[in-house]
Amino acid sequence: MTADVLQPHSEQSGYPMRQFGVNHDTMKVSGPTGAPQHALGANENGKQPPRRGALRAVGLAVVCLIAGGLAFLGGFAAFSTHVARLTTPELQGSADAIIVLTGGQARIDAALELLQSGKGKRLLISGVHPSARMKDLQRVTGGDEKLFSCCIDIDRAALDTIGNAEESAKWVTSHAYGTVIVVTNNYHMPRSLLELKRMVGETVLLPYPVVNTPLDKGEWMKSGDALRVLFMEYTKYLASVARGLLPKPADGIGVATIDASSAGLHSSSY
Repeated sequence: MTADVLQPHSEQSGYPMRQFGVNHDTMKVSGPTGAPQHALGANENGKQPPRRGALRAVGLAVVCLIAGGLAFLGGFAAFSTHVARLTTPELQGSADAIIVLTGGQARIDAALELLQSGKGKRLLISGVHPSARMKDLQRVTGGDEKLFSCCIDIDRAALDTIGNAEESAKWVTSHAYGTVIVVTNNYHMPRSLLELKRMVGETVLLPYPVVNTPLDKGEWMKSGDALRVLFMEYTKYLASVARGLLPKPADGIGVATIDASSAGLHSSSY
């Protein structure tokens, strides 16, 4: 038997396989230059090639984006369903005071009715325009002159819902009110309560949602205007939730500066 019989041969060529770079000691396949290449495609340090790692990163980002989108849409559906089920109470209990956040005359009309019926001792209208006078507000709402003179305060400083909460909390603190009825639209109520609760401490807030358009039967899913309003309010609500996770400022709430001499409707509280 010749020495060639002891050499492993290729089945087709009959030449020893060592000529084609098979290293039987390390079981690694060598390329043309003799450098080992791992069969799994990793480099010498066992790491994945840059291209494969980039593809995995892109895939993970896509999965996270899809999951985040689904969570956002699910939250929007839950938020809209909750808002659609908010209705104006038929029997509202009494409270120490009433706060109405401007943004529509229907809100102020509802708050005035509560005040006239004795559901609160005093009313704060938060977020009125500084250029209007008290008599202008009285004329627009058709309210009683004596009621405006004795039992209504005007906040002209608030420009948005956060400002409403800050100025309302000053008013509540200065009067030491324990229970307050909050009047605003149904879609605006969740965010308003969230902002107010951060400011008023132990004061009990009683929501009084005003419903301009009924949504309790799923009408919001068929109305482009309703979807637009709910979507905008939902994004603002999420921003309010995120803002609440930030550290609270060290400064406390000061005493309110309420102007009862001149005021008007301020429509920025959406």
